[in-house]
Amino acid sequence: MKVTVVGANGQIGKQLVHFLKEEEGYTPIAMVRKEEQAESFAKDGIESVLADLEGSVEDLANAFKGSDAVVFTAGSGGSTGSEMTLLIDLDGAAKTVEAAEKAGISRYVMVSAFQADNRENWNDDLRPYYVAKHYADKVLMASGLDYTIVRPGGLVNESGTGKVEIGDNIEPGSIAREDVAKVLLAVIGAKNTYGAAFDVVAGEDNVEEAVSKI
Repeated sequence: MKVTVVGANGQIGKQLVHFLKEEEGYTPIAMVRKEEQAESFAKDGIESVLADLEGSVEDLANAFKGSDAVVFTAGSGGSTGSEMTLLIDLDGAAKTVEAAEKAGISRYVMVSAFQADNRENWNDDLRPYYVAKHYADKVLMASGLDYTIVRPGGLVNESGTGKVEIGDNIEPGSIAREDVAKVLLAVIGAKNTYGAAFDVVAGEDNVEEAVSKI
């Protein structure tokens, strides 16, 4: 299965790309914005494609052609303002949904945010980000794609444990970016996750076991 990872140069995306490379049956395609990023992946024997989330749906669809699945791991980053959050985390994500449909790709996995579906639990300091994630998720759910929405808790750069808790009503918590990437790897080919949206934090279940229960 060929999997295009949107935001492949980000912290979660980069780990997912390398996990896919090592996983039998998967071929990652790293979607990046800059030639030097593509060159870096090429040194590791990883195929890449140049495209920009601020570009057109047509350009994104062309970038996706030949893939079997799309995983959206991109983000505007914590140092940008609300405008970039709107352009990348909302409109950029929505355009990739349209582009996947246009390219004839049915499988789509979205990285969202913990409790993005529940306004009452949004962090006031990050409200524009949560608004963007909330409505990007709604665009995906209204599409005809076989989607899975993964809503991780607070992201940390610690080494992953490979153990998580998944659900809709779990306690807030943190999760290593490495473990988020492992969850994404596990759900891509898991048909039981089609049409599912869930929160995930560090926990006690092995990733594969937790995903199998969805």
